[in-house]
Amino acid sequence: MWGKILGALFGMALLKIPGLFIGLLIGHWFDKSYGGAFASRGGFNGFSRDKSEAQGIFRYNTFAVMGHIAKSNGVVTKSHIQQATVFMEQLGLTTVQKQEAQAAFRDGKQTDFPLLEQLAEFKSAYRSRPDLLLMFLEIQISTAYVDLHLSSAEQKILTQVASALGINATQFEHMVSRYEAEARFAKSSHSGTVDAANRLTDAYKILGVNSNSSEAQLKKAYKKLMAQHHPDKLMSQGLPPELMDVAKQKTQDIQAAYELIRKQRG
Repeated sequence: MWGKILGALFGMALLKIPGLFIGLLIGHWFDKSYGGAFASRGGFNGFSRDKSEAQGIFRYNTFAVMGHIAKSNGVVTKSHIQQATVFMEQLGLTTVQKQEAQAAFRDGKQTDFPLLEQLAEFKSAYRSRPDLLLMFLEIQISTAYVDLHLSSAEQKILTQVASALGINATQFEHMVSRYEAEARFAKSSHSGTVDAANRLTDAYKILGVNSNSSEAQLKKAYKKLMAQHHPDKLMSQGLPPELMDVAKQKTQDIQAAYELIRKQRG
C-alpha cells in the first residue's frame, strides 16, 4: 500500500495527472516486490524502532566489552570497577539502564564470553556507520588505559576488537597514540604546571599531523575529526543519547588542540 501512496504523490507532484498513473504503477510494483518486507519492519515506524534497537546493541556491547577487557588480566581491578561506575554516572543512566549495563559488564567478564561473535553482530548492526565503530573502539581503548598502562592481554583484546570491526592495524595504532596524547593533553589542561612543548606535541598527535604539515593539511585533519565525532551526526546514526557527552568532550579536545596549534603558528 505504501508504494502506491508514495508513488502517486511523487508522480502527481512531478507530472500531475500522467505522473499519478505512472506513480501508481511503480508503487504497485514496489508493494508486490518489497511491500511485505517493508510492512514486516513496521513501515515508517520501523525506522524509529530500528534506531532504538541499534542504540540498545551499542549500549550492551559497550559495557560487555568493557567487562571483558577489565577481566583480561585475570582479576578485575578496583580501577576498572570505578571507571565503569563513574562512566555510568556520567552517562546519566536510569536505574533500569544501569542494571542492564551492570549485567552486560558481568557477561563480558565470563570466561566463555563470545567476544568475536558479539562483535560480528555489533558490526552487522553498524556496518554503514563507520564513525560509530571508531567511537566504540575509542571507548574500549580508554577502558584499557584506566590504570595508565596497557597490558599485553588488554592489547590483544583491543587488537581483536579493531580487527573484528574492520579497522586496520595502522589506523588502530594511530587511535591508541591519539588517545594517549588526548589523555596527557586533558591532564595538562587541569594541571598547575604545563610543559608547553609537550602539550603542543600532543596537540599535533591528536589531530594526526605534525609540525611540518601545511595549513591546508592541518585544517583538513581538524575538519575530518570534528565531522567524525560530531554529536548530532553520531546521534542520528544510532548513538545512545546518554553517550552524547562523550562525543561532545571529544570535539572539545579536538578543538582545543587545533586552537593551540593555530595560536602557536600565529
